Amino acid sequence: MNVFFITGIDTGSGKSVVTGLLARYLRSSGIDCGTAKLVQTGCRGTAEDIITHRRLEGRDLLAEDRAGLTCPYRFAFPASPHLAAELENRRLDPGQLTAALNKLAASHDCLLIEGAGGLLVPLTRDLLTADFIAARAYPLIVVSSGRLGSINHTLLTLDAAVNRKIRIAGVVYNEYPRENAAITDDSETVIAAWLQSRRIAAPVIRSPFIGDLDHPPVIDFSGIFRRILP
Repeated sequence: MNVFFITGIDTGSGKSVVTGLLARYLRSSGIDCGTAKLVQTGCRGTAEDIITHRRLEGRDLLAEDRAGLTCPYRFAFPASPHLAAELENRRLDPGQLTAALNKLAASHDCLLIEGAGGLLVPLTRDLLTADFIAARAYPLIVVSSGRLGSINHTLLTLDAAVNRKIRIAGVVYNEYPRENAAITDDSETVIAAWLQSRRIAAPVIRSPFIGDLDHPPVIDFSGIFRRILP
């Protein structure tokens, strides 16, 4: 199964938009790509991030979305999944989550899974997102940004992945917010140099600010998916 996990350097880094753009690219390349949201908090109905994916793909909600398969866990309180679940007297079951993801992956050529928050967000009191990923050997796509502080957050995320032997497939460098051109450009250079110094063959690809979700620009993500492209 071709499964990729998309994480951000923090909450609000642009994971949902990037996941939708990645799926749009793969579909335009002839690959039947599905997307999932690992868990959505601050949500009472259909997962908002799944809606974002579909808008960027130019598709309506799918039957698997309406059935809840693409986001098996949704919690009302906007907090880390472990806390949001506890406030509803519930607990995220990693086995059930894996079963849903495997079912989705089996029905598509490729599955993109968007995480909740950053790499070390707890899914339960004793399970971090990073360890969930490592146990399933999902390649990782990291969504960074050009804001001040992104170097630290990005390198910490990459380092945590490397320490768990998670394969890094690529970094998507989100241009929102573009607070300062010098910071944005230099941060991208530092991140790319860090990967190169560790001989990690993962591209750093820029994603421009997306002002219109229904008419996104064409972005070449082939460097991330070179192993699965026809």
